Amino acid sequence: MGQKIQLVIFDLDGTLVDAYQAVAGSVNYTLAQTGRAPVDDKAIKRAVGWGPRHLVGMFVGREDLDRALSIYRQHHARALKSGTKWLPGARELIEALDGQGYRLAIASNRPTRFTHIILKHLKAERAFDHVLCADKVAEPKPAGEMLEKILAKFSLSPEEALYVGDMTVDVETGHAAGVRTIAVLTGSSSREEVAACKPLAIIDHIKEAAGILEDLQISGKTSGDDICC
Repeated sequence: MGQKIQLVIFDLDGTLVDAYQAVAGSVNYTLAQTGRAPVDDKAIKRAVGWGPRHLVGMFVGREDLDRALSIYRQHHARALKSGTKWLPGARELIEALDGQGYRLAIASNRPTRFTHIILKHLKAERAFDHVLCADKVAEPKPAGEMLEKILAKFSLSPEEALYVGDMTVDVETGHAAGVRTIAVLTGSSSREEVAACKPLAIIDHIKEAAGILEDLQISGKTSGDDICC
């Protein structure tokens, strides 16, 4: 029998919340302000997940990146307050897990400032026991440092945690930290892309994570061999 899971760590964008409207609006505002043509939402969505420097850098030249980032950040701080919403079932899952006594955390490649703007907007600041973002670690995802620091915060082993994310970078992060990871298909990575990274399980909707967690607690499974994806 494996160790019981005590901590559930979540990615934010594409996993718990839909902020793509805010991201796309801020990117295209930035492009307009720097004399560039707009790009479609699909291209922007595919660039999300590695932090704002990578995101903006995908659409502007290196020589203009610092100025573009400044424009993006100023606009995005406002855009997040109207262009962000819970993904279906996410809030209910968080409330259910909290009621069952799980510790809950967020590990996001977003900067801390923007993450807290989202959580405040969604009235979710008190829903999580710990929030750790890319600007607070030396190596953001796909390195395992973010998850390792969260585990250390609660004095837990990797076997006592479960990570839920929506991208290949999240699965890679889970592997790097030795934390079992569920991939939910509500973000920018396809089923084929996340399957190639071999997560514990692949789910279509975040609410399905509750059933997998319950199964793990009962069976004590430590691999994804018997988890349907």
